[in-house]
Amino acid sequence: MLFDLLRPALFQLDPEKAHRLSIAALSKAPLRAPNRADEALACKVAGIRFPNPLGVAAGYDKDAEVPDQLLGLGFGHVEIGSVTPRPQEGNPKPRLFRLVEDKAVINRMGFNNAGGEAVAARLKARAGKPGIVGINVGANKDSPDRIADYAAMARLMAPLGDYLTINISSPNTPGLRALQDESALTGLIDAVFGALDEVPDDNDLPVFLKVAPDLEPADIDAIARIALESRLAALVVSNTTLGREGLQSAPRSEAGGLSGAPLKDLALQRLRDFRSATGAGIPLIGVGGIASADHAWERIRAGASLVQLYSAMVYAGPGLARTITRGLKGLMKRDGFTTIAEAVGTQ
Repeated sequence: MLFDLLRPALFQLDPEKAHRLSIAALSKAPLRAPNRADEALACKVAGIRFPNPLGVAAGYDKDAEVPDQLLGLGFGHVEIGSVTPRPQEGNPKPRLFRLVEDKAVINRMGFNNAGGEAVAARLKARAGKPGIVGINVGANKDSPDRIADYAAMARLMAPLGDYLTINISSPNTPGLRALQDESALTGLIDAVFGALDEVPDDNDLPVFLKVAPDLEPADIDAIARIALESRLAALVVSNTTLGREGLQSAPRSEAGGLSGAPLKDLALQRLRDFRSATGAGIPLIGVGGIASADHAWERIRAGASLVQLYSAMVYAGPGLARTITRGLKGLMKRDGFTTIAEAVGTQ
């Protein structure tokens, strides 16, 4: 209710300033312990036991400033980042836009972050705290060797997170999505695992791959085949889209990646495509347009072992995690399931 009262004032602010204000507010809020695992909602993915299937997608807490506060809101995991080896300012402002009529967001942030060393220091400071934190990594825009950037980030971050996500699907770093091409992707994955093999005691760190929704069938088949043949532990489906179909809000013509409600159907279809292409041989994490328990349940029934959200919090506020997890329990009971794992891929 407090968020509902504050939202009109927040929406008068520039979206990026409002985002920074939300980070600052969380950092000052009393720290609540992460949710204890609920036997009905708990699920095991890539050898990790998640207390519930709902996580915060990368992009909200880029610099690992408030992962524990987000876990305290009821999320089962938090994915920080994207983090690049060197600090990066990102693209010129303004670069974040609300599409209020569409309940959507367009961003062209450009991997703005404090850099690997600064984020690593924050993660080291929270060592030993409970809760699952994944680390989403990227490459610097001006890097002469982007694959080397991902390998360097794997070495640096391996001891500091519960899993690592390779993000090659942001549309806001020119040429980055080319790493989804078959030959480039194989070389990238080999380099990341080669780097992890150099890290003592951390070569079993689960590695996820985050893909774009704007893929052709041949791309999906190639990525699926590579994922199954590699040591990847999961696919994150999907990042933002370059599509603009059916938008009503004035900022719809802004360049960047679209997230929020208009992405829901496309992201759901890509999840189904990857479920089919992989033959359910690798866990999938559903992202894009999830704003309710019904949306999360639909993604789980379509094949997602976990789900993540970010843009929906812009419109619904920080209480959304507990609303969705409560709703999931009711939907499970309605449909005759006793655990989340039983429901994955049943539609």
